[in-house]
This record gives sequence, structure tokens and C-alpha cells, in this order.
Amino acid sequence: MKTQTHLPESVDSVCMAYGHEVKELLSMCSAETWIEDLWAIFTGYMLAQGEMGFNPRLADIFTSFRDLVMFFEKVKAMRAAA
Repeated sequence: MKTQTHLPESVDSVCMAYGHEVKELLSMCSAETWIEDLWAIFTGYMLAQGEMGFNPRLADIFTSFRDLVMFFEKVKAMRAAA
């Protein structure tokens, strides 16, 4: 029989941990800079597609990119409203 050595984390503590990580990420540079860098990364990726060949996950990668840009756009708007 196995016994648990620790209690599972509460949803609140997980959210707090995520919030801490996001705070650290946003302390590195502004949301505007993150957006510019994401566009540069994705543009380079798209330009390299000709050399790399077909990627069946391209639509999924674009969706992830779009979601990240939208996240930083929301952060930018939140900071502007504060």
C-alpha cells in the first residue's frame, strides 16, 4: 500500500504559480517587445518553410503563435488601462 507524502496542490496555488511565472516573463521586457519578437520568430519560421518542406502541423503552430500574440495584446491593453 502506498501513502501520499504530500497533498495535491490546490487550484489556487497552481494559479498563483502560473501568475508568478507570467510576472517573471513580463519583467524581461514589455508586451510590445514580446509581440515584435514573436512576429520576427514566426516570420523567420515561415520564410524557412520552403527549405524545411511541408509541415502538417503548420496550422497548429500558427494557432499557437496567434494565441501568444493575442495574450501579449491583452497584457498591453491591461497595462494601458492601469
